[in-house]
Amino acid sequence: MTALQCMSFLGKDASEILLAGCQNVMYKIDVEKGVIVQQVPSQYEYMLMRLCRYICAATNTGAIIFLDIESLAVVREWQAYSSKVSDMDARTDYLVTCGWSARPYGGASFESFAKVFDLKKLEQRQPIPFHGGAAFVAVNPKLGSTIVLMSTHGQVQVVDVAHPNTSALHSPFLGNHMSHLVLAPSGQAWALADNGGVIQIWALDRSHLRYTEHAAPPEFADEDFAPPSIGIDSDLPLNTVGMPYYREKLLSAWSEDPIYEVGFPPPRVDPEVLKNLLPSAVGYRASNPKKTLRNQLDRLSIVRSNGLALTTPKFLSEKTHEADGEMDKGRRISDAEVFTNTNPTGSIKANVPPMYRLMEIKYSRYGVDDFDFGYYNKTQYSGLETHITNSYLNPLLQLFKYIPLFRNLALHHTASSCLAESCLLCELGFLFDMLEKAEGQKCHATNFLKAFSSLGEASKLQLTEETSPQSTLEVRIQAANRFLLKQIGMDYQRIAPGDGKLDQNLNPRVRSSTPAFSRVLKDSFERESNQRMWCDRCRRYQLVQSWETVSNVPPVLMINTGLNKQTDGRLLWSIPGWLPERIGICIDKGRVLCLEGEALRASQRTRPSRPLIVYDLVGLVADVNSGENQKSHMVSLINGMMAISSRQPQEEPQWHIFNDFLVRKIDKDEALRFATRWKTPTILAYQHQGGSNIIDDGWRDSLDTTCLFMNWSLNPYNVPQQNWPCVLDPATEQPGSGTHVPIDTEFVRLQQEEIEILATGDRQVIRPTREGLARVSVLRASGPHEGLPFIDDYISISEPVVDYVTKYSGVSAGDLDPTVSVRPLVPLKVAYKKLWLLLNLGCIFVGHGLIKDFRNIDIFVPKAQIVDTVTLFYNPARSKRNLSLRFLAWYLLKANIQSETHDSVEDALTALRLWRKYEEFRDAGVVEKMVDEIYTAGRKLNYKVPEKVGVVGGGLSVPVPGRGRDTPDVDSGVSGPSTPVGKKAGGGGSEDFESPLK
Repeated sequence: MTALQCMSFLGKDASEILLAGCQNVMYKIDVEKGVIVQQVPSQYEYMLMRLCRYICAATNTGAIIFLDIESLAVVREWQAYSSKVSDMDARTDYLVTCGWSARPYGGASFESFAKVFDLKKLEQRQPIPFHGGAAFVAVNPKLGSTIVLMSTHGQVQVVDVAHPNTSALHSPFLGNHMSHLVLAPSGQAWALADNGGVIQIWALDRSHLRYTEHAAPPEFADEDFAPPSIGIDSDLPLNTVGMPYYREKLLSAWSEDPIYEVGFPPPRVDPEVLKNLLPSAVGYRASNPKKTLRNQLDRLSIVRSNGLALTTPKFLSEKTHEADGEMDKGRRISDAEVFTNTNPTGSIKANVPPMYRLMEIKYSRYGVDDFDFGYYNKTQYSGLETHITNSYLNPLLQLFKYIPLFRNLALHHTASSCLAESCLLCELGFLFDMLEKAEGQKCHATNFLKAFSSLGEASKLQLTEETSPQSTLEVRIQAANRFLLKQIGMDYQRIAPGDGKLDQNLNPRVRSSTPAFSRVLKDSFERESNQRMWCDRCRRYQLVQSWETVSNVPPVLMINTGLNKQTDGRLLWSIPGWLPERIGICIDKGRVLCLEGEALRASQRTRPSRPLIVYDLVGLVADVNSGENQKSHMVSLINGMMAISSRQPQEEPQWHIFNDFLVRKIDKDEALRFATRWKTPTILAYQHQGGSNIIDDGWRDSLDTTCLFMNWSLNPYNVPQQNWPCVLDPATEQPGSGTHVPIDTEFVRLQQEEIEILATGDRQVIRPTREGLARVSVLRASGPHEGLPFIDDYISISEPVVDYVTKYSGVSAGDLDPTVSVRPLVPLKVAYKKLWLLLNLGCIFVGHGLIKDFRNIDIFVPKAQIVDTVTLFYNPARSKRNLSLRFLAWYLLKANIQSETHDSVEDALTALRLWRKYEEFRDAGVVEKMVDEIYTAGRKLNYKVPEKVGVVGGGLSVPVPGRGRDTPDVDSGVSGPSTPVGKKAGGGGSEDFESPLK
């Protein structure tokens, strides 16, 4: 080793370093073992090194070399300066450099620009001007886009890379020439060194200055101080005896809950101590395992549990790593708190079962998909996620879904020809169908809640979270119940204007004694009112008493309890058994007779001819206030015996609680027990006894598929002929069960990820990135028009788009604007319904990474109807990595796709051909062998397609003029993998492979 100049670790937690200098070899050294692991030849002489996405190494000629961390191969070379690099620093996605430039008449001087390189895109960005001559640079460790530049004369400039034109310039008088600039790991202090041996510390706030990320002061043993002796006599004032400072809550501070923890159990003895016990003169002795600090004991509180305690689960990625032995079992990345039935001081009420408490989703760096929803739901009934605006409606939507008459009407309406963009009844049908198909897997009501928020009347009535920040949740959900019943009735009448079926099922017929009140439709009976009205006989206003009489009652009763207006009425709900499971209603001469309990049973025995309608309790929505520091939330309690949970009546009721994504079975007494302090009902649902367990699936036989055989858009006059997809021929191309349809979708970002930097410096996701469907393409998989799209819709988005991610979506800003777009634009409802129809017709979707696509679309597709090339070419025994579509196409199909941008038609066609290639491998019996070869080649190339695409031959072109992008043909270099010849199942097929769709 001679003339070593620089070094860098090979990872954040790696134990290996890379050393380089003015020599033709680099050394990889294991610092823990103290040995040279590898000698890597090098054609450059390196002077500086920084670690980020790559190892950024500066040469003595002013060039920056980017080395791959794993293979140490050269990824990119960038000639930054004509002379040398003086300083550089890298954080997150940026590399910032300072250096010298050669003068025309000899010598070199500092450049007046600091150069910036994007490590994510591997391209140079706009340089940052610094007229003092940038000699030193440092990137703020906490703010990755904020950099500090300094000249040799002490001029300092702070600038944001994202906004280089806005900066803060400081020109202090520092005296000597500066020689170094360093930022503390906390980002709160700068160290400036000069050639005179002086170091200056700059800080924003000296009172709270911290240099390291995790400042840990040294620990010393506590000293025992004897308390001073105080003599108390009759002459000593008591106020001279000071009161101690109490860190714990005093026993005299009584709270609402009279239950307290008493004492602590004895500390647990370490199992290693018990195993190594040896007899001694007094008792037993054992060596100290030294697992705790001196005088450290675990204070174990007494946990009162009723067997329903929950523990917040680890992330799915953590469980995978622990299963592979890659993570210490004692460490949890999620750092989730124990969610038990305990009583933390001043936060949770002790008698609130944990399943009633507010459910929150925790996010890892992998987003919401990494959260273990299955831990909270072991039943066959699906819950709903909570990270969506207006998700307070989740319990009400669950209650609607488990009313059979309501469910049947919604699905029949959805299967009709309705294409209204804001039809809530259609969205309910989509949601109900998704919840049934999911069979216990988590779902989310994004599309319904989006349609609900788009209604202007909902905003006027302050039913959305944005317009009703002050109203209580109890008032809001009861108002939403009334609004939804009314709006759903209007949606049903839009398709069936003369059909009163929905109106008969949900709205009672009310006949008022005064004609002016004849159209009053409310879920109440015989309401009397006193009001002043004009009397024609007396020619003046008189006090008139009016009341409502009911002519008939519907099969479904949705009852708002109205407890927000009746403070005294809350006490009635605390009486055990006050809410009946079964009621009877009889209408006699305009008067309503309500019966329950023994009176109902006696009436059925003694007067069987009476026109008595018997109702069973389907479920209810309850308001839960589980803690003093938690906001109120809603849960739904559903009686499974009467609802859709069982298509056949059960002997015993099967009550379940739906607390957003938590679903659990509970007993009847727990469901119907109310506590005025934390649990009160807000909405009740009763259904006619004859309608229980009647599930009508006839809507599957009456699907209106008209939209699959026609082209329709919001901007038909802007779309040229070549941009329209070739729709299906209803005579010869009817999709049905088993029909394969290649599909691919593109998305744009509607909301960026919201993060919070904790005091420890860790990054916590508050709200994940929210995406919206921008384009969907569905192709034919067989026939004379194989590969042609019959759906290629761009989605009109009313929300502001924060990022079109054009490189990965292929969608530009003008593509989604109906006024200028030349693409066929449709509402989200139309595109969604086409996919929903294909799903319920039994089609099998072929694509790449479809699980995430279907989740973002808000549709659930059973695994039996998915052919995902990610799964087909996945071998967890070789690697946990999923292979990209581009790499598979390059290796197996000899095609170069996604070189500039993505195109959904091209990607769907590529997935189809990859699936057929897989069928070819399967027929030959070489699937595992070929997948192993793909992973072997992928590791050599870091799973990336080489930039010199000429190494493979062939090409893949989309057979539609003007659709997508034709892949350019390239010269044949190295041939792709050959498939061993296998026996074909039957005649036909092409020369290359046998089509599985013959």
